[in-house]
Amino acid sequence: MTFKRTLGLVSAVAMATALAACGSGDNSGSGSGSSGGSSGDYGNCKVTSKANSIKITPAVADTLTVETTLPAQGWWNGTTADSIKDGYEYCMAANLANMAGLSKLDIKNVSFDQLVAGHTNKFDLALAEISITPERAKVVDFSTPYYDSNIGVLTKKGAGITADNIKSKRCAAYSGTTSVPFLKDKLKCKTQNIYPDSQTLYQSVLSGQSDVALLDTAIVLAEAKQTGDKLEVAGQYKTGEHYGAIYPKGSKNEKEFDKGIQTMVKDGTLKELSKTYLGPAFGGDPTSVPVWQVK
Repeated sequence: MTFKRTLGLVSAVAMATALAACGSGDNSGSGSGSSGGSSGDYGNCKVTSKANSIKITPAVADTLTVETTLPAQGWWNGTTADSIKDGYEYCMAANLANMAGLSKLDIKNVSFDQLVAGHTNKFDLALAEISITPERAKVVDFSTPYYDSNIGVLTKKGAGITADNIKSKRCAAYSGTTSVPFLKDKLKCKTQNIYPDSQTLYQSVLSGQSDVALLDTAIVLAEAKQTGDKLEVAGQYKTGEHYGAIYPKGSKNEKEFDKGIQTMVKDGTLKELSKTYLGPAFGGDPTSVPVWQVK
C-alpha cells in the first residue's frame, strides 16, 4: 500500500504513529454482529457507538464491506480476512457498521496498489493505513483524517544507521507507498531499492540486501517487534501526513461516514482503540522514536 506513513495525532487520536500499509491478496471474510447499540458484538470489538446514528446505502444489504491490505498487525489482528476479529481499523469499522445499523462486516483483502488506484469495486470504504495525498485524491475520495503518521527508518539492530550517514546506505521502500517519493525526491540515498510488498521489503533488510527500509513509523515498529531483536526503528522523518479512509469515487455515503469518523475522534473512541491495539502491537511509543532531519 502506499501509505503515506513526529507523530502528532489527529484531534483526539493520541498514541501516535505512523503512512504505505502492508502485503497483498484478495480473499475476504465476514464477521457478524448486532446493530443493537453499545451491546453490539462485532468480533472481539467493544462497540460503543450509537446505533443508527448515520444513514448509508451499503454495497451489500445489511453489511459494511471494508477493503484493507494484509498483514497489518495492530490495525487488523490476523493474517487472513477470515481470521480477523479485532484491531484498530477493524474495530473502527465495527463502530461505523453499528452507527449505520448494519449487522455484518465483510472484510476484503486486496492489493494496496489497486486500492489507491481506484481499481477495486463494490465496497463501502477502505481502511488500510492510507496516507491522504493530492495524487490519490484524483482517483479516489478520502475521508476526514483519523490518524497522523511519519516515515520510520527500519534497520538491523545495532547497524549504526544515523541521520548523518543514511544517504550513503542502501535504502528501500515499498511500491505504491508515499515512502517511495520520499526516498527518491527528498532523502535521495545513494542506492534505492523498491520492493513490491511489505514482506519482501522487510526481508531485504534481514537478508542484507538493503540497509534501511522506509515505511510508516507505527508499521515498522510493529515489524521490529515481530522479529525480536533482529530489527529496530532507528529514527523517523516528520512528514505531516494523515491516514484517511478511501471511498469509491463519488460515493453518496461520504458525508455520513465522515460524520461517524469525526464522532469517534471527538468522543475518544479512536484514542481508546489506539491504546488497546496499537500500543501493544508496536512494542513501543512512536513519539519516543528520534525525529531526524533530511541532511
